[in-house]
Amino acid sequence: MSMAIAALKITMKRRDGLTTDLFDLVAVPVARDPIAGALDVGAQLRGLLSQQLKTSVLSRHQVAARMSELLGHDVTKHQLDSWTAESRDGWRFPLEYLPALEVALETHAVTAWLADLRGARLMIGREALEAQLGKLEHFKTEIRRQEMAIKKLLEEK
Repeated sequence: MSMAIAALKITMKRRDGLTTDLFDLVAVPVARDPIAGALDVGAQLRGLLSQQLKTSVLSRHQVAARMSELLGHDVTKHQLDSWTAESRDGWRFPLEYLPALEVALETHAVTAWLADLRGARLMIGREALEAQLGKLEHFKTEIRRQEMAIKKLLEEK
């Protein structure tokens, strides 16, 4: 799991909009191989959830209370402990609780990890807009290239 955490730290670091990160240019997310057992990520998820709770300024009681408020029903510290304990393999963190957990912890780390697991990258806010702008610039360049090629063909005839 340390590789996933390291990738998250690189992905989540702050930078200015003018500086290109070498990591962004080199590392293309790649989905896990579709082989038997490759996506058995229960232990990794528990570890990541546990790490996020440990680094939070909120206690587990406070996180559970905030999640309860956001979900409209009770989530307890005991549940958080069970979902993250290595010894409680039978307990599974409910996916429908993930948005409330990330809001409570003020993070997108688990969502980013899941995206990376599937060969994608999570972009939020300005980063998402910058990516969309880059995509549009690429389309404009491609349209100009095609336009020039068509004009050249027309001039030849």
